[in-house]
Amino acid sequence: MIKIKKYAAIDIGSNAMRLLIANIVEQDGKETQFSKSSLVRVPIRLGQDAFTVGAISEENIERMCDAMKAFNLLMKVHKVERYMAFATSAMREAYNGKEVVSIIKKKADIKIEIIDGKKEAAIIAASDLTKFINSDKAYLYVDVGGGSTEFSLFFEGKIIASKSFKNGTVRLLNNMVSDIVWQEIEKWIKTNTESFENITLIGSGGNINKLFKLSEKNQDKPLSYMYVQSQYQKLNSMTYEQRIADLGLNPDRADVIIPATRIYLNAMKWSGARHIYVPKIGLSDGIVKAMYYGKI
Repeated sequence: MIKIKKYAAIDIGSNAMRLLIANIVEQDGKETQFSKSSLVRVPIRLGQDAFTVGAISEENIERMCDAMKAFNLLMKVHKVERYMAFATSAMREAYNGKEVVSIIKKKADIKIEIIDGKKEAAIIAASDLTKFINSDKAYLYVDVGGGSTEFSLFFEGKIIASKSFKNGTVRLLNNMVSDIVWQEIEKWIKTNTESFENITLIGSGGNINKLFKLSEKNQDKPLSYMYVQSQYQKLNSMTYEQRIADLGLNPDRADVIIPATRIYLNAMKWSGARHIYVPKIGLSDGIVKAMYYGKI
């Protein structure tokens, strides 16, 4: 007997919003399977408002309401039985974040929870990392977002340290990350990884996924430090228009991909990692699994 459930996760980030609809397949005597039924991404850059002006603009509130109404309809059509919606650093920092949450509840009937960096890191880690994590090795998991970057250090399959820093792609584009923040990240990485000889990075986020796609590698193969470095130089040598026309990048990806790559490169350099694995996971995958296993 197999039983299929449909769950959805909404991830309201600083660079974009995503709706993931997942099939959860339960079979007697077998491990539960999770598969993607649909993924919709809309490019609403909330971080641009939140990190510069400190509030979400009227225009973006309206766009968000439209997106949430659309997400609600899609969930209805897919017959989703349960969903959760989480907002991260842009909504955390916008002084009208809570007000936006209540407007969306009223207009689109979607209940959003604003979560902190620690909860964000824990949910992402709940997504399926077991395939990538050998129990005897040390891994530094890096999730680069628009407003923050979450770091989690895994050893013997368990998280031994995790921290969220206010350093993300939209912030970097707006020159809003001071040297002090970079120094704090360097210190945290070096302090937490120095006792391990071999560290491997695991990267998540839209930008590293795009870099990985451009490499045309198999999903279970990592990217080398040298490769990421050369891609960084290549992207930097191109204009914004060239990155869209020649590499087929989305307009809202073509600018943030450079600062994102810089964060991954620094994380590799400071931890001494020579390779980075890029599993196809993110906050929305973590939300679905955490809901199913009763962790949130």
